[in-house]
Parts: sequence; structure tokens; C-alpha cells
Amino acid sequence: MKLEPKLLAEAVKAGDRLILSRVLTFIENYDPIGVDVLSLLFQHTGKAHLVGITGAPGTGKSTIVNRLASYLRNNSQEEVPEIAIVAVDPSSPFTGGALLGDRIRMRDLSGDPGIFIRSMASRGALGGLARSTADVAAVLDAAGYDVIFIETVGAGQAEVDIVRTAQTTIVIDAPGLGDDIQAIKAGILEIADILVVNKADRPGVEKTLKALRSALMLGHPSKTANIEYTFDEEEPELWLPPVLSAIATKNEGIDAIVQAMQSHHLYLRESGLDTIRERERRIAQVEHLLRERLALEFHAGHDAKRFDGLIEKVLVRELSPHQAVQSLMQDV
Repeated sequence: MKLEPKLLAEAVKAGDRLILSRVLTFIENYDPIGVDVLSLLFQHTGKAHLVGITGAPGTGKSTIVNRLASYLRNNSQEEVPEIAIVAVDPSSPFTGGALLGDRIRMRDLSGDPGIFIRSMASRGALGGLARSTADVAAVLDAAGYDVIFIETVGAGQAEVDIVRTAQTTIVIDAPGLGDDIQAIKAGILEIADILVVNKADRPGVEKTLKALRSALMLGHPSKTANIEYTFDEEEPELWLPPVLSAIATKNEGIDAIVQAMQSHHLYLRESGLDTIRERERRIAQVEHLLRERLALEFHAGHDAKRFDGLIEKVLVRELSPHQAVQSLMQDV
């Protein structure tokens, strides 16, 4: 097929997986063709349920995603959903490469034509996602996938970017990882719509569940102005993240996670919070792209020698970084 954005966009909408994979590669590589295709497809987005899966390494995120996808495909009462999985793996700080091991861990899903798995390297991006994750999810949305799981790197304290991409964020914890309230310190708790304590057959699971539930009660609307993630029995429009336990390797507790996930999606629509969150996500995305574009255009149109000269002055403490930026801005 000729690399014309319009033809590529039509092929993606028609369900051509080979073309879909090719377009996703364009987007990951920041190829202008990928941007053009996404622009054509964007009007067809907004139908999928974007579900973020995050948490510390070793909590079983990939296994949870695997089981959730299988459950949705095999136990749906109505139309069987088409599912896409975007798994972000960390890039090596030395080689820039990534293992992309989620394809190995999810190999039992590979025979299902209704599941599409895409592994991505973080390429040094912080926040648990790759820079192009939101664009990849948008293309998968336009391609007709009903549920898109986005699994983050799992770096722990830097996982908050997922809330700017997903509609429902599931935070996975596990007993025996050290600090029972590490998620609270990391700021992870504030982004959770659903909390899951996986590996619940391990010692200490009750202690972990109790710590998380106690922390959630401290975040009740009577204690904080942030009411987007909480609920009250007298005010059912408010949402309190359920704290669930699971043993993903034994397929236990998966049905409860799916039910909570679907209930949260319904809550977002009925409360109107989906519109508010969508606006916040788009503002964050546009601002991020604007910063990147401004930086690129600045460097493209600026004297590299002058820039390097200012950096040298910063290195010898002749100028502070703020003074260097101020000097550069005077040239704009």
C-alpha cells in the first residue's frame, strides 16, 4: 500500500492489523506520516474504555491484564468486546533498548483474534508511559477496540502520568513489598479509581488491605477538597475506590475487578465526570506537545554556539541556569 495518510487511516478503520501495526510504529518513531494518520483518525476516537494498570514492579500487573482480557473475552454477557493492550516496558539507560517482555508473559492471549497486544519502550520518558502512549491509544480507539488496557512501566513513584491518559486507573499492590503504605507516600493512592491487592495468598495481605482502606478514609470529602475519587453513602455521586484482593495466577478475584471497572465507567458517564476528565487530559496533552514543539523550534532557529557558550558559563558557575534561560529568551 502506498504510504498515503488517507489510505492508511481507512485501512486502520477497516481492521487491517498489519497497517495498524505500521501506523503505530510511525507514531512511536515520531514520523510525520503517523501524525497525519492520527489527525485523520482522531474524529473517530472517544468510544473505547481506557483502563490504566499501574503499581510497583513485582505486583503482577501483566498477569492481572492477562486475566482481565481473558475474562472479558470469555465471560461477556452481551457482545464480546475487542480488546487492545498497550504494555510499556522500561528502556535501558545504556543501550536505549527494551526487553518488551509483556509479549512473552501474555503469550496465551496471542491466539485470540479479538485481542491486539502492543509493547512499547519508554525511551527514557518519566511518568511510567512512553511519550507517544496517548497517541497509540487514540489510534487503537479509532481502530474499533472497545477496551484498551495501558500497563505502565511500574517504576513506583513516577506512575502518575497514567491518569492523564486513562479513564479508569487500577493500582496494583501486593503484600510483602516492604512498606505497606508505600503507595500513599508515592502519591499513587490519589490517582487510583480501583485498588487491587494481588498475590493475596501471601502472608500479610490483611495488613495491606487494612492500611489501604484506612488511607482511603483519610481522603474522604470531609478531609479534602479532592472528591473526584471518593463517594459517600448519602451522596452516591461520589466515588470511593474499592479495595479488592486477587490471586491472578489462580484467576481468583478477576470477576470483581471487571465488575468494579465497568461500574466506574458507568459512574463516569452518569456523573458527567468523563467530560471533565477528558478536558483535563486534552489540556495536559496539548500543553505537553506545545512544550516539545517550542523546544524543537527554539533549537532549530537558535545559534548552537551561543547556547553552548551559555552552558559553559553555567558549568563554571558564572551564570545560574535561570540567568542562562533569561539570556536565551532575550534573543527570541
